[in-house]
Amino acid sequence: MDTSLNIIVVEDNDDLRQATVEALQAMGHVVQGADCAEALDDELGAFRADLLVLDLNLPGEDGISVAQRIRSAEPDIGIIMLTARNQLRDKMRGYESGADIYLAKPTSVDELGAAIAALARRIRPRVAATQALTLNMVTLQLRGPLGLCDVSDQEATLLSAFAKARDHRLEHWQLIELSGKTADDASKNAMEVQIVRLRKRLEQAGAAAPTIKAIRGTGYQLCVAVEIG
Repeated sequence: MDTSLNIIVVEDNDDLRQATVEALQAMGHVVQGADCAEALDDELGAFRADLLVLDLNLPGEDGISVAQRIRSAEPDIGIIMLTARNQLRDKMRGYESGADIYLAKPTSVDELGAAIAALARRIRPRVAATQALTLNMVTLQLRGPLGLCDVSDQEATLLSAFAKARDHRLEHWQLIELSGKTADDASKNAMEVQIVRLRKRLEQAGAAAPTIKAIRGTGYQLCVAVEIG
């Protein structure tokens, strides 16, 4: 696909959420999962989402309230409601609360993918404007909406590895290995410094924060699209 989207799947059924996340990742998107409104808020604090796939029957704050709140705060975000509520009054309420597309369960992966592709036509110009980054491994320059930014050889190596990794994620041991160090506290601290510097380079080139998200206990994930040239 031309541009991957940053998507959060909000679904309290663990198996369904994981299956949906994996299916959308296979389509080339960067995807996170959340099991409730509180978890969604945590994700939004660290992950710049282009689109939500939102269940309505959530514990605590329900999907209708979530959609109203998020739509008010982020008017340009895409919202697809995916729910077992299939009555006309439910659909009307869903659209009134801010949904772009309302899908009744059960929904096939192909139908969800088609809905996302259709919605992407509206939000893709905004995504492309904020995510259009190209790394030149020869000149060691990162090009983005704000122009060119020089990067070090180590920063280029890390960014290239992120861009090529599955789901754009690298674990701590992979990052340490890329730096040519051993797995000790000093190496981990040095790796964290490299991540901070890489975030600054991405932001200097014009990428919208958050550019690299920490995955607790695992590693880091690149949250913007980078082409390697």
